[in-house]
Amino acid sequence: MAGKKAIITGGSRGIGKAIALELASEGVDVAICSRSQETLEISAKEIRDKTGQNVFCLVTDTTDDSSVANFIKYSAEKLGSIDILVNNAAAPGGLVMGDIEDANPDELLLDINTKIVGYLRVAKQVVPYMTNRNWGRIINIGGLAARSGGTISGMRNIALSHFTKTLSNQLGPKGITVNIVHPGATRTEQTESSQASKAKESGTTISEIERQTTSNIDIRRIVDSTEIAYLVAFLASGKAGAITGESIAAGGGVGSAVFT
Repeated sequence: MAGKKAIITGGSRGIGKAIALELASEGVDVAICSRSQETLEISAKEIRDKTGQNVFCLVTDTTDDSSVANFIKYSAEKLGSIDILVNNAAAPGGLVMGDIEDANPDELLLDINTKIVGYLRVAKQVVPYMTNRNWGRIINIGGLAARSGGTISGMRNIALSHFTKTLSNQLGPKGITVNIVHPGATRTEQTESSQASKAKESGTTISEIERQTTSNIDIRRIVDSTEIAYLVAFLASGKAGAITGESIAAGGGVGSAVFT
């Protein structure tokens, strides 16, 4: 993958940051975006220092057409081309996670605008660069809420699976593959503080929160963000050219449903 150029939205922390670091470790120059200037700059420097690759960053709001267009133009100019797109910018878990009585339609619309329409905005801007080179990789980060009920915001991930397959149909003849990765419970730099808050609220321990979280995961542990990054790096490589239009789970075998 050395010499390839990638952009990762929501790349300043969590799964997005892990993906940016893994791609850079494989010799890829990257551009990352998020809405926080300070976090972006810290993460870009960290990835740059660890890998020696070119890492660029720009504050971007993926709910805004002009902001997205500006980021893609900036990235193309800095990187020289765009070979890989990882669509990741979204609120983890979604904004509407409670009961229907408490569901806020405006928050759901924001979820949809960010994770569905936002992914569309970015892909629309990136595809011409890939088409010109007759090669490209698009990986959308979804979520395993697509495969089970539980949260109203989970519907956005089902829509992304449809979006992924539609783009695969359209872009395959142009040398571009499109896949979606569905993480489940994933350990990031925010996991420890989140578990501590839940433990305090429920009057239990972090160990008990961890046990509850992993009780229906086959591997009995939370998947690490680096493991999501390994999968994305493979899908972004030349070795994954036969894989497109696929929805791939990376949740450690969570749940008992069978998918064919």
